[in-house]
Amino acid sequence: MTENNSGLTFETAMKKLEETVRRLESGDLTLTESIERYKESMQLVQFCRQQLDQAELEISKLVEGPDGIALEPLDPVDMPSANGQNEQA
Repeated sequence: MTENNSGLTFETAMKKLEETVRRLESGDLTLTESIERYKESMQLVQFCRQQLDQAELEISKLVEGPDGIALEPLDPVDMPSANGQNEQA
């Protein structure tokens, strides 16, 4: 897999990851093949995380205000960072 993921979708990346897990668990791969599959999988994981982060930014959140419940864009500050904590200082 190359750094260029043009045309790759979240769903396709997930299927590739699932297939890699099956192959690794089967024990049929050599050590070298296993390491190469692991490297490719880490690139796919990074791609999927980026896709999920983008989707989360696009999701609206429900907020209750004086005029009732309304949709409001999700504030990027409310998003957890890669280490699972909010990005606020």
